[in-house]
Amino acid sequence: MNITILGAGAWGTALAASLSERHDVQLWGRGREAVAAIAEKRRNGRYLPGIDLPSALQCTADFVGAVSHARHGLLLIATPTAALRMLLRRLSGSAPLPPVIWLCKGLEGSSAAMAHEIVRDELGAHPAGPLAGPSFAQEVARALPTALVVAGHDSFCRLVTETLHGPSLRIYSTHDVVGVEVGGAVKNVMAIATGICDALALGHNARAALITRGLAEITRFGLAIGASAQTFMGLTGVGDLILTCTGELSRNRQVGIMLGEGLSLTDALARLGHVAEGVWSAGAVRQRAATLGVQMPITEAVCAVLDEQISPRQALERLLARDPKRETLE
Repeated sequence: MNITILGAGAWGTALAASLSERHDVQLWGRGREAVAAIAEKRRNGRYLPGIDLPSALQCTADFVGAVSHARHGLLLIATPTAALRMLLRRLSGSAPLPPVIWLCKGLEGSSAAMAHEIVRDELGAHPAGPLAGPSFAQEVARALPTALVVAGHDSFCRLVTETLHGPSLRIYSTHDVVGVEVGGAVKNVMAIATGICDALALGHNARAALITRGLAEITRFGLAIGASAQTFMGLTGVGDLILTCTGELSRNRQVGIMLGEGLSLTDALARLGHVAEGVWSAGAVRQRAATLGVQMPITEAVCAVLDEQISPRQALERLLARDPKRETLE
């Protein structure tokens, strides 16, 4: 099948490399010079260093041509959430437009909208859905076993599963678009908190508590928006949360570690050199939770650190000083 991936960052490049073994794949990036370098060297040195890209993978900076390539196949969007709406507006004039899959995990900062709401605004009822789950780009690019979840209507999920499922990439499906998106977005905020905890050497007990109570926040938030509680016990819930909060390749956890070590947010992001969705989504999650009347103390603490209102240590001390209560995930 013809597949186009819009966005030549780490995740877009990794998935393009994986799928090009079985499909006719084009990887689109914005900068002509950067894309030409990837095509020539067969490496994305900035976002996926050390990974040799398959010779079959086509790289292009021609947006119209890339979209046209996938018109009878699949179109995957691998840009950050902040760029999703603008990209969809570029796509809205394309006809015919193939089914669309988005890979971003976050909320739009200006509106606190989730990706499916942005897609609905810009593309209406066009066949589309998220693909998410516990996955590091480096491991997908190396063809290490990975399980992901696609969400949407049955026919859409069937098409995506039949196309993407392969020897090293296992695809599950669900109707719960909201649950998949909430799990993917809010776990990034929790990973920042866990990184801070690890940097302050508070121990494995504290880390386990943060992850577990983070799952409670994710679940409360998701249920308030209409997600299924069962989703948060699966790959895009607890699975993605554990990976992002404990894995050394987690960008959001790395940001938390650097903040816990005393770096400013500006310096931490400069050192990271990649997008950390949790940084940009935390305020939007807090905003939407407040509107819904959902308590999210870990998210509040992360936002206070990111806004430089309190120190990382003060934030965790406030969490530990909260009054005891009955444990519940809802």
